[in-house]
Amino acid sequence: MAASEAVPYAKTGGLADVVTALAMELSRLGHRVTLLLPGYRGQTTQCVRREVMRFSIVMMETKAEVTVDEELLPVTEASHPLRVFLIRYDPYFDRPGIYQQDHHDYPDNLDRFTLFCRAVLHVLRTLTEVQGEAVDVLHLHDWQTALCSVYLRALPGQYKDLQSIKTLLTVHNLGYQGIFAAEEFGKTGLPPSLFSSSALEYYGSINCLKGGIIFADVVSTVSPTYAKEIITPEYGCGLEGVLSGRLDGILGITNGIDTKVWDPAQDSYLPARYTAENLAGKQVCKRALQEEFGLLKREVPVLGVVGRLTFQKGFDLLLEIIAELMSLDLQIVFLGSGDYELEQQLRAVQAECAENIGLHIGFDERLAHRVEAGADMLLMPSRYEPCGLSQLYSLRYGTVPIVRRTGGLADTVVPFRPSTVQSKSATGFWFTEASPDALLSMIMLALCVHKEHETWNAIMEAGMNKDLSWRRSARQYVEIYQAMAEK
Repeated sequence: MAASEAVPYAKTGGLADVVTALAMELSRLGHRVTLLLPGYRGQTTQCVRREVMRFSIVMMETKAEVTVDEELLPVTEASHPLRVFLIRYDPYFDRPGIYQQDHHDYPDNLDRFTLFCRAVLHVLRTLTEVQGEAVDVLHLHDWQTALCSVYLRALPGQYKDLQSIKTLLTVHNLGYQGIFAAEEFGKTGLPPSLFSSSALEYYGSINCLKGGIIFADVVSTVSPTYAKEIITPEYGCGLEGVLSGRLDGILGITNGIDTKVWDPAQDSYLPARYTAENLAGKQVCKRALQEEFGLLKREVPVLGVVGRLTFQKGFDLLLEIIAELMSLDLQIVFLGSGDYELEQQLRAVQAECAENIGLHIGFDERLAHRVEAGADMLLMPSRYEPCGLSQLYSLRYGTVPIVRRTGGLADTVVPFRPSTVQSKSATGFWFTEASPDALLSMIMLALCVHKEHETWNAIMEAGMNKDLSWRRSARQYVEIYQAMAEK
């Protein structure tokens, strides 16, 4: 598996959680998994690290001297540890941020991840030729690794010793495609003929993800609904034609979560633990959350918001109804970072309503757990959501999600309806239109239902008892790997 981030080494969002959790679950199922990551600054763990490879890669006029370090991450209930290779080239990866600094992308991101992709293939060559290991499948994640499949298939002479390896490219978010100026194409080391509409050219620019989609053996995404959405103009982000052109289609496998890390019964980040059978600790978490965010300790519903502050996540819809929400008897806590303008708007509204709006700009793993546990409801008004993890965490913690019916949110939240209430299968609330009014109406419905304690507790318990683990999803990936290897 190759990815640009994975916990505990590097994280900007859900991708990091997904990659590690899937890799560990595959290890538990008996497979030998090697995870390849860039060697970023500050990647310290308690595992023993040793240098295992050194090699040179020529990048335009630069010869990059690459070092590969190895760590073995222990995996509970697995016969093999997770092997992690950290590909180090300090001029590219020893930086304050992973992709950007001060809200601006690094101008040499194409250089950085081109080097990473080429280094991944060099490592595979060493494993197969020198160490005699059989590599069946290379599982790629998002645009940062997509060029691996391009190199393998477009340059078979250069990588003839790796042609038996099959590639699976998982698209975690189609909104991020790795688009760069045409004049940078030479940095990829690919022949000029591949800068065409049938390969990497995209409206006069380079599109790394497009190349990966075309050349990968199999393409998947992170929920069945999102797999259907992205072949439409509304959600395809300009690549709907390329995606719908794949004869084998786009596979959709819903993400799971690490139910050992996210478990309210044994979460060390929480001031009190609780279960679906005994929810007393959740009230303790709620009081602690109010105190931590400087809110008045009142017996009112607390709404939590955790995620990237972006247009995609629908934060602008939420900001448009803040005044109406503050006229209701509730409190809201925000945790996240992202778009600078949205951050500033949130700072402004929090300053006006400090007793009822809590705000933490930035990522804080401990605080994310405490928000998921202490809030009564979670807001996710996303315009699109490939899968989403926050709603899965909230279900696990008895925090009822209010989501827009899109992508993985539609696949993982059972909406409040008379039939689902009667069957005790409802786990949250849906709204369809991406508008402030639709969001406000659904919040008001949830607030009304919250007053019906028996019904509300049934919704909480249904979510907490849902199987959200990686086991089922990992087995689906194994079926894909096996089918690819047999080909």
